[in-house]
Amino acid sequence: MSSLARTAYAVLRTTRPRQWTKNVLVIAAPLAAGVVWDGSTILAVLGTFVAFTLAASSIYLFNDVIDAEDDRRHPRKRLRPVAAGQLTPAVAIFASAVCAGLALSLGWLIDPDLAATLAVYVVIQVLYALWLKEQPVIDLSIVAAGFLLRAIAGGVAVDVPLSQWFLLVASFGSLFMVAGKRYSELRSVGAAARTRRTLEVYSESYLRFVWSLAAAITITAYSLWAFEISDGSGINWQAVSIAPFVMGLLRYAVDVDRGLAGEPEEAVLRDPVLQIIGLLWLTIFAIGVYSS
Repeated sequence: MSSLARTAYAVLRTTRPRQWTKNVLVIAAPLAAGVVWDGSTILAVLGTFVAFTLAASSIYLFNDVIDAEDDRRHPRKRLRPVAAGQLTPAVAIFASAVCAGLALSLGWLIDPDLAATLAVYVVIQVLYALWLKEQPVIDLSIVAAGFLLRAIAGGVAVDVPLSQWFLLVASFGSLFMVAGKRYSELRSVGAAARTRRTLEVYSESYLRFVWSLAAAITITAYSLWAFEISDGSGINWQAVSIAPFVMGLLRYAVDVDRGLAGEPEEAVLRDPVLQIIGLLWLTIFAIGVYSS
């Protein structure tokens, strides 16, 4: 393999392709709003997915340069290309800038408001990498905001209104995943996880309280939302969807409690039962939205 190919492969690894699945959240708002999936809508959502993938990749590249020293003391993160010396910081920063530029340009072509959403995401994530990740509670909020902005971006791209219930479910659902991620990190690698400075402050009981509280609020908000968007005639499919939604959260919480949800996307991908529950929920919810 040539030097250029090795560098390109190292850049690709640093962008963490497995985590690109998070960007599927851009479909959430259009789906919840029951938009018509014509050609222009599909292109806008796909473009938003690509734009957010580029924006997130930019942050991963930047973050790995900032965190290189800490990553070298971590049992898994020490294998990341920058920490392992396979990718120079200069190349990583250049690739980060290119990805950010492409993300904002694509976002602008789709909708200027989408470009603004992407810009907010990039700015707060850069601030997180430089400073905010060391601030307890703030760090949880910033990472959760990254998930929330993905959900908002899809709505912005196709110009659909975002209900208060949608925002509540997306916000606290994101906090549930982030607090569960931190809890799993603390459980799974113990002292080694304390290369993340906020984990020197958090205790298992505190993080358990946060993800339990976030899960409870998410379920409550989703249930209220499900009854609100029902048209009151025929089968209330939105209400029926509450059951698989709660089952999915409880199933995912099993991995959180066992310390196996340090990477949310991996926890979902390795659990076929959770995937089936998720597909069942999505099917029932979509029937409710599009049949009303």
